[in-house]
Amino acid sequence: MYTPAMRRILPAAVTVALAGALLQSQTRNEKVKPFEVSETTIEQVHAAYKSGELTARRLVLAYFERIRAYDQQGPKLNAIITLNEKALEEADRLDGEYKRSGFVGPLHGIPILVKDEIDTAGMPTTLGSVLFKDYRPPLDAFVVARLKKAGAIILGKTTLSEFASGDTYGSLFGATRNPYDLARTVGGSSGGSGAAVTANYSTVAVGEETAASLRRPGAWNDIVAMRPTAGLVSRTGMYDGYPSEAASMGPMARTVRDLAQLLDVMVGYDPEDPLTALGAGNGPESYSSVLDRNGLRGARLGILREPIGTASEPGSEDFKKVDAVFAKNIAELKAAGAVLVDPVTIPNLKELLGKRAPNSPTTDEALRVWLARNPNSPIKTRADIQHAPEVDRIFPPTKAQIWKSPPEPVDLARWGEYELARRQLLIHLLKVMTDNHLDAIVTKSVEHQPTLIRDGMNPPYVTNKGVPALNTFLVYVPAITVPSGFTSDSLPTGITFLGKPYGDAEMIKLAYSYEQSTHHRRPPKTTPPLH
Repeated sequence: MYTPAMRRILPAAVTVALAGALLQSQTRNEKVKPFEVSETTIEQVHAAYKSGELTARRLVLAYFERIRAYDQQGPKLNAIITLNEKALEEADRLDGEYKRSGFVGPLHGIPILVKDEIDTAGMPTTLGSVLFKDYRPPLDAFVVARLKKAGAIILGKTTLSEFASGDTYGSLFGATRNPYDLARTVGGSSGGSGAAVTANYSTVAVGEETAASLRRPGAWNDIVAMRPTAGLVSRTGMYDGYPSEAASMGPMARTVRDLAQLLDVMVGYDPEDPLTALGAGNGPESYSSVLDRNGLRGARLGILREPIGTASEPGSEDFKKVDAVFAKNIAELKAAGAVLVDPVTIPNLKELLGKRAPNSPTTDEALRVWLARNPNSPIKTRADIQHAPEVDRIFPPTKAQIWKSPPEPVDLARWGEYELARRQLLIHLLKVMTDNHLDAIVTKSVEHQPTLIRDGMNPPYVTNKGVPALNTFLVYVPAITVPSGFTSDSLPTGITFLGKPYGDAEMIKLAYSYEQSTHHRRPPKTTPPLH
């Protein structure tokens, strides 16, 4: 399983070792009343609180028990970087509040894991890198503060691709393993959050997406994940936040209902992230209110069959295995009452997608804005990372080389071409949807099965294979992935519903209807119930 490259970076996982010690110290002398957390939902947790069957403290301990059993022992998924040493203290406070006056908010006592590029006061934000292992922000991210106010318990921080770019490998922790096949990746960059949710380490989780970092781990871990339309969710306190456009936090859950309930809390206007002014007033009062079991009945869906994934190989057996599942998915949509336009063609799709510019003029400014929230940080600028003694340990080496080198000047002409292509493609997409009276475009969430860890940890460092990034190219459209079945290799797949700008509620409604008509979600055998 371990390659020389993995052995080179795994000794840096000090934070994870401390997390294991924390689990042992907090559970050693406590008798936990059995409450089976596997596949439990927000609604079920709240019902158990009301009946007296469960307390927040017992729920946190139950999740800690699963993390101890499956993250560094058993299948050793390696999805957790840091656990919140104050999680039990917060649970006790919430239990006391409940006894006095009931729930403090819609997420009362709900344990949540957060991708480790999002600031949570009292815990490091490591970016999965040894360079940031001791980086401790004094302030919560805007969204984390909203979660806490709603009664959520931040359980800990999850693994990610180092510096949130690529697959879930990092110099601080090594590699995160896919619970459905331990030799394979969980995807990235929100892979730790994806693995943690599917392994039932928490009730829900928060991830982030710049290219396909929510939808790929969503599909490959058999969960629901959504990148909302840019401007709905603040990025204040998140690496790669404002003034970038494409990057966005998003909810990850085992059910669409849980995802909607989490999104209800995450959405909101934030003066520190001016992009959220575009989202203000562009959503329903509650995304949970749009759930409709019959939402697919009469819905008009355009089926996009054209392969558009990164380095996809349509002639390969691997691609064909995912394609076979997608054929069944299309039949399921029709059986649920959807009206299909199959296929739809978006003019010049690949040509325009090829105009994406890799070097954004906002990258360095976004880094500066994030670092400025931590005045005690020894790292202030990109140059500080470039000259850090441990920069060579960034993984993979190709990424280390990028950080070691002075940034290339931004090619504004190329960036202008990208902006023009983005606008042109959005018009093409919306014209196709309007001409055909479509409610959504449906695609494969990923066009290949999860890649092998050994291929991602060794040259040529295979990553992002088969990943479509249409929604993040366009930025102002929502996309949600839902479990859609398993390939002949017993690996999970997903389908994506992509909509018009700020059509997030409609995508959630369609996803919920598909989920309820198919029930494809199946927990991994490597992390069974403990009781």
